[in-house]
Amino acid sequence: MTVEDSIREAIVAELQRQVEISDGRLKVSETEDGITVDGPINLDDLVMVVMGSVAGGP
Repeated sequence: MTVEDSIREAIVAELQRQVEISDGRLKVSETEDGITVDGPINLDDLVMVVMGSVAGGP
């Protein structure tokens, strides 16, 4: 698995986590070409996940 794959997986997983706690305000749809995001994203949490992925964290 490449670093890019790890980061991609971390982003998608974090967005899905945020969807689950957003009370319907955030929607994420995956397509062949990428993802579509509609709603507010907690950017600080997303950055923390990406940084952890780059550093090799869980």
